Amino acid sequence: MKRSRVNEIMAEAEAMIARFGFALPPFAWWTPEEFRRRAPGTRVVEARLGWDITDYGQGRFDALGLFLFTLRNGRLADLERGRGMAYAEKLLISRQDQLSPMHTHVIKAEDIINRGGATLAVELFGSDEAGGFAEDRGGIVLCDGVARPYAPGEVLRLAPGESVTLMPGDWHAFWGEGGDVLIGEVSTVNDDLTDNIFREPIGRFAEIEEDEAPRHLLVSDYDRWLS
Repeated sequence: MKRSRVNEIMAEAEAMIARFGFALPPFAWWTPEEFRRRAPGTRVVEARLGWDITDYGQGRFDALGLFLFTLRNGRLADLERGRGMAYAEKLLISRQDQLSPMHTHVIKAEDIINRGGATLAVELFGSDEAGGFAEDRGGIVLCDGVARPYAPGEVLRLAPGESVTLMPGDWHAFWGEGGDVLIGEVSTVNDDLTDNIFREPIGRFAEIEEDEAPRHLLVSDYDRWLS
């Protein structure tokens, strides 16, 4: 993706988030120069908080992509010992018919919440004994606390305010149906470097072509910009 396109997507996301009355934390607005000066010694970099825009390395963001902002993220060590900061929270935007591709997680359980906008469509499959994608298996999820069996390939449609709880092994893909959707994600500790298992061999992060200066740094910029 070109940096200029990333900057455009950020500006569009800022406007949509503001329309729904959601305020991002102060570090969201740091310029790259401020980030270099202020981020060291904070949890922002260690926890990989902040802006995240991906086309999954495929160069087709409008059809295959996702906007994310990681608001908070705990520590795997706390999760492993069963106490402390074992949770994470994100804000996402799924555009109309924009696919976030089929994937699952090994560690992370997550609530996916339609915070506003159009319908959020979530396609579901179960796992085989090894945790792999199973085209012929369904499962059971919680929809706002109520158990709901799903058949393989069934699509849940979540209206604003509705949610689904996905456990490790629930394979899922999602998109906005009828318009763009603002999504909340509340989960156990999030590790985007190792805990996203895609059905197809695709990347988690976009490859950025630097054709202009960044509006704000992406989490995928941190290693290079702050080294």
